[in-house]
Amino acid sequence: MISMDAALYANLERCPTYASFFGAMGCACAITLTTLGAAYGTAKSSGAIFSSGILRPDRLMQNTICAIMAQILSIYGLVISVIMTGSIKEKMTVYTAFMQLGAGISVGLCGMAAGFAIGIVGDAGVRASTQQPRLYVGMVLILIFSEVLGLYGVIVSILMLTRSNLDVTECV
Repeated sequence: MISMDAALYANLERCPTYASFFGAMGCACAITLTTLGAAYGTAKSSGAIFSSGILRPDRLMQNTICAIMAQILSIYGLVISVIMTGSIKEKMTVYTAFMQLGAGISVGLCGMAAGFAIGIVGDAGVRASTQQPRLYVGMVLILIFSEVLGLYGVIVSILMLTRSNLDVTECV
């Protein structure tokens, strides 16, 4: 019977061949979920932008802020995905891979929630500010609060990604 070195056994246990799959899934979750949120926010608010543009065409460009803010969410997912792809390797620790998965899910779900909030607020806010222009500043403030939800996910993801490579086993 061949005895395995303890260090080699620990390395095999901490660096399985499937670990990089979870890192790649984190990367995919980051971009996919944030893009879903951005698409929903853009689509929902764009209906209100165009229908309000019939009544007040002079306010059309001013009301596009909702769609612009929704698209920023997909940039959050793209940034985290690009950061993650730099550290996805064939041999990586399970700890690093799961931290990357968690980071991707964090930014993805926060971006999706922010996109839903921006879409709903943008739809109602554009319609209301078309009828009463003084409501525009309130709409913009609520849109900013909705956008910050996505930014919280980015911050948590960056914290998780910086922790994912500290004091981990080196895979051989």
